[in-house]
Amino acid sequence: MARAQGALALMALAFETTYGTPPVGGFTRVPFASTSLGAEQPLLNSELLGYGRDPLAPIKDAVTADGDVVVPLDAEAFGFWLKAAFGAPTTTGAEAPYSHEFQSGSWTLPSMSIETGMPEVPRYAMYSGCVLDQITWQMQRSGLLTATARLVAQGETVGTTTSAGTPAALELKRFGHFNGAITRNGTALGNVVSAEITYANNLDRIETIRSDGRIDGADPSIAALTGRIEVRFADQALVTQAINGEACEMEFAYVLPSGESFTFTVHAVYLPRPRIEISGPQGVQATFDWQAARDSVVGRMCTATLVNDVETY
Repeated sequence: MARAQGALALMALAFETTYGTPPVGGFTRVPFASTSLGAEQPLLNSELLGYGRDPLAPIKDAVTADGDVVVPLDAEAFGFWLKAAFGAPTTTGAEAPYSHEFQSGSWTLPSMSIETGMPEVPRYAMYSGCVLDQITWQMQRSGLLTATARLVAQGETVGTTTSAGTPAALELKRFGHFNGAITRNGTALGNVVSAEITYANNLDRIETIRSDGRIDGADPSIAALTGRIEVRFADQALVTQAINGEACEMEFAYVLPSGESFTFTVHAVYLPRPRIEISGPQGVQATFDWQAARDSVVGRMCTATLVNDVETY
């Protein structure tokens, strides 16, 4: 009897035309590092009396399907997760390279069907009605560059054969931390030790009464874009901005030597006034837990631009 191993696991996704209904084709195989996406249905203990000390059988509660997927920041497959977070992009370019621009502020988010497969069991789980609730990643000097996508799904269907057919394959062109750069108002921001970016759609689960125990949908509410930058304290520019309550534009970018790039621009970043501590003889560092808001000139909070050889998402 074969035993399931993560090294043999597969993941494929496709965007749905109708929420909760997996498409019959059009799936794409995507790379991932780990996933906790799954459905669970807890049991409710019986509260009834009069049958002795031994409890009566429990009953099933509602089904909850959600979880995280850890994916690499790469030049091609990451576009699917950006589309899930922001909606369909505006693509320009008559031929490769194509520029895909994703903008925040959309009230309509696409849903996905995601299949995870363990062929040696075999077990193929199809998660339908997947909507992206939050995506986060970090910038630092070294290590593997990954993003965590938090999903809310409608349900899970398990089978012994794949429902994704033969998914299309993409070329893996992965960004690394050494490809990253941060700018503030168009000027390189120096002395940055690490940075963290979190975009949340703050989904509202539509938990109506249904015979199958599933949700009716997941609607986006007011979005949130927050993060943290840790810097070596070398000048007063960021502290002065925080004290004055002003906003700045920050850009987090990655560029590959082959020309592919990913640029995430936050148009209005507000910084809190930090505590400047001297904890010892080493260098002094300051941490800013920043928040973003809608920029009145641009008309949105952020813009993500992915340049690659993929014609359309």
